[in-house]
Amino acid sequence: MDLQTTIYLVVGASFALYIGIAFWARAGSTSEFYVAGGGVGPRVNGMATAADWMSAASFISMAGLISNMGYGGGLFLMGWTGGYVLLALLLAPYLRKFGKFTVPQFIGDRFYSKTASTVAVVCLLTASITYVIGQMTGVGVAFSRFLGVSSETGIYVGMGIVFVYAVMGGMKGITYTQVAQYIVLIFAYTVPAVFISLHLTGNPIPQLGLGSDLVGTDISLLQKLDQIAIDLGFGQYTTTTAGSTLNMFVYTLSLMIGTAGLPHVIMRFFTVPTVADARSSAGWALVFIAILYTTAPAVAGMAKYNLISTVNTAVATNGDLYAADSSLEVAKKPDWMARWEKTGLLKFEDKNGDGRIQYYNDKTKNADVLAKAEAAGWKGNELTVNADIIVLANPEIALLPNWVIALVAAGGLAAALSTAAGLLLAISSAISHDLVKGVFNPNISEKGELMAGKIAMAVSIVIAGYLGLNPPGFAAGTVALAFGIAASSLFPAIMMGIFSKKMNKEGAIAGMLAGLAITLFYVFAHKGVFFIKGTDFLPLIGGPNPFFGITPEAFGAVGALVNFIVAFTVDKFTKEPPEHIQHLVESVRTPRGAKAVDGAH
Repeated sequence: MDLQTTIYLVVGASFALYIGIAFWARAGSTSEFYVAGGGVGPRVNGMATAADWMSAASFISMAGLISNMGYGGGLFLMGWTGGYVLLALLLAPYLRKFGKFTVPQFIGDRFYSKTASTVAVVCLLTASITYVIGQMTGVGVAFSRFLGVSSETGIYVGMGIVFVYAVMGGMKGITYTQVAQYIVLIFAYTVPAVFISLHLTGNPIPQLGLGSDLVGTDISLLQKLDQIAIDLGFGQYTTTTAGSTLNMFVYTLSLMIGTAGLPHVIMRFFTVPTVADARSSAGWALVFIAILYTTAPAVAGMAKYNLISTVNTAVATNGDLYAADSSLEVAKKPDWMARWEKTGLLKFEDKNGDGRIQYYNDKTKNADVLAKAEAAGWKGNELTVNADIIVLANPEIALLPNWVIALVAAGGLAAALSTAAGLLLAISSAISHDLVKGVFNPNISEKGELMAGKIAMAVSIVIAGYLGLNPPGFAAGTVALAFGIAASSLFPAIMMGIFSKKMNKEGAIAGMLAGLAITLFYVFAHKGVFFIKGTDFLPLIGGPNPFFGITPEAFGAVGALVNFIVAFTVDKFTKEPPEHIQHLVESVRTPRGAKAVDGAH
């Protein structure tokens, strides 16, 4: 069976499974729509949480980022995994005990203010809509390569699939669909890694294979990668960092607290029956997440080695990277490269007209590398590879069986669709439950609220699809920006709501607005939105001179610090919370029995 037919069958079967589950798990009440009736078991919820949390960024982009960045890419592993631990320990059990449907509802009730709830909705929508752009873009990338359609058509198909199981089933349908999606994506991620690890190192366990010797040699895979990277003018793979040490620290911290503040992940802990189950499901989710996250460095390293070996045959033969016969002739260009060129995510430009592919860092300051390249007749790097294709193309580069390539296609789509569904539900519940019911029409019937939720979900899908088709100019770093927004706005408010009984509504509102505003300002300033051409306006904030070398993707931690400072400053000069609110905060932190999830105010 040819590759394209195999992909159609595997992806089609996975879509049929998702839609079948949606029909089986239709939501019939607001409780089932928002929190799956509060009756999901810890293991099932842990698996669904893992799928919800491991987005297209985790499945498609993370290993690619590590592959490009080397050691510095480890900040994504530390930030996202550490953030989940932070969420599981400091937020999830207390929010579950509070017994509400959504994060804005918690903030509104805790800070006894509809204004606080509305500000939280604004922060949630800003973070979630920004994040969902990346998911829809990931759907488009996967469809455009594997189903032979344009990325625009892929986004339309993805919108249709999500519409069926998200609008019909709500959290109940999404939960059980995400369990299926987790199984698909984890097999899709680990099976190719096992094949490739076995081929390169003889070790079937990728986590161990990364540190093992290459087959037939006495040099380890990582040592070989370091050697190749240096010879081609790149930084040493195992020591390269992401900018300054300060930026790497702040970036990791921003990802951590941003993860802990993501509303679509927090909502998952409202679906279990008890506080103990919330803790247990957090533990199970961490186990399920760890399977992918401990595999990612191996996938990154092996993909990097396979890519360079494919382009430069000298890696596996005489070791002379600049020999005349060390680059592949275009006539022998592998099929996978031609297929990915059509997507625009891989580009080959024959700068010296020799019919061969030269892949190296032509911007390096290593004079020896540049001299060797010039002596060999190289006129600059000719191959550009988008980090997003590393995982998806890895099985093709390694010449794995068609069914493995098809499985990866289904896994990439499962990762993007599962997170998109969770984000869309968070957006829908914020609009229908927190705005329509909480602010504009408190007396709306349950049936009316359920209909409002489904309408809000449908509208959200259309908006998400539009933004995926027409991403705004700043959308290059949409996923990192979403984490920064959650880190700077929602995370501090939730933390203060749980652990500071003296924090009042004025402080929380001011803090959220300040954190959100300064983070967005910094991002837009860095993109040049606030610059006047030909001037040095805002030289310390944006453009080529960022604040203390901190990149926009890392600024969420600074925004969170501003949030805390503003909140506590305003709190000192305003009236403390009512006595019953302070008792409420104390009761939430007291380790007693769980309160039933009924969505009541």
